[in-house]
Amino acid sequence: MPSKRTLISNPGMFLKRIAGRKTSREYRNREPIFSQGDAADAMFYVEAGNVKLTVLSKRGKKAVVAILRQGDVFGEGCLGAPSVRMSTATAVHLSTVARVEKAIIVRIINKDRVFARLFIAHLVSRVARIEEDFLDQLFNSSERRLARILLLLASLGTRSKPYPAKLKVSQGTLAEMVGTTRSRVSFFMNRFRKMGLIDYNGSVRVHRALLAFLLQE
Repeated sequence: MPSKRTLISNPGMFLKRIAGRKTSREYRNREPIFSQGDAADAMFYVEAGNVKLTVLSKRGKKAVVAILRQGDVFGEGCLGAPSVRMSTATAVHLSTVARVEKAIIVRIINKDRVFARLFIAHLVSRVARIEEDFLDQLFNSSERRLARILLLLASLGTRSKPYPAKLKVSQGTLAEMVGTTRSRVSFFMNRFRKMGLIDYNGSVRVHRALLAFLLQE
């Protein structure tokens, strides 16, 4: 009987299906993977690190629409029409990303019914995550958005990730993700440190207590 887990919670399934048909590459911090408006001819999988998806308006305003973690798939828009990137994908810090050609993904979906079901479940999960990110931007304060982003980047809440988690990300990058100024991020980071939620000295060490802080009403 096929597994009911999504591609995100079962990355081994995705890797097994694309084994030998992917190309992996390391991306530096802030290095683009693809840009808004590019031709969409492939899908991607985060093997290690984090990737952010941003959208740039015609007036030049940028918004972060998603933060991706290890095991996440992105670039699914290549399967639609027109096949143009609607966002820009950028590595948040040193990340390894696998690329799979559109034709390969289409062929697997058409031939592998189990994979097709998992892929649909993944898309539903992604829509839910985007809605969650949107509500976060709409209703939460900058401080709570920063806490949530730090937890996402550290992948806390996943059983495979031990506490505390360490990551390297600049305050400028965090400010862009939160949608606030670098000075406000610096203020919140110092506050989190004083509260014992994080250690911050060049790199960020995120503690479980930050999750408890975020869950507080």
